[in-house]
Amino acid sequence: MAKKTTTKAAPKKATAKKATAKTAAPKKATAKKATAKTAAPKKATAKKVTAKTAAPKKATAKKATAKTAAPKKKTARKPNAAFMKPLNPSKELAEVVGASPIPRTEVMKKVWAYIKKNNLQDAKNRRAINADDKLKAVFGGKKQVTMFEMTKLVSNHLK
Repeated sequence: MAKKTTTKAAPKKATAKKATAKTAAPKKATAKKATAKTAAPKKATAKKVTAKTAAPKKATAKKATAKTAAPKKKTARKPNAAFMKPLNPSKELAEVVGASPIPRTEVMKKVWAYIKKNNLQDAKNRRAINADDKLKAVFGGKKQVTMFEMTKLVSNHLK
């Protein structure tokens, strides 16, 4: 039985080498599949053989993926209407962002601009916002809040 397995293994190695020598794309793929099914020592020898011809194959694979990825980029992203709806800020929030009705996204941009202008981000923990007198009213009297908590507290001041 040992002789039969060695005789079967020899042609498999030979076919894998022949497939890589021809440099045909479909045959290389089948050669890889054949090496994946064989035992570990055969994989090592097949990898050495395919490593020499791997550079041209990678280039063709990149070209193929670039052609398929291009149509996906054509679809434009549509903004959510709920974010674009103008909302009225409360008196406390109006001191920071203004009294006119503006969308929720613009409110957060203006709040962040105010925070950066007045250097209210905590130096050690950048996720924490230190409130000054105007923001303390918006944050419900808290001296410090996180970024995520801030969005919740600001949205409570929009109607």
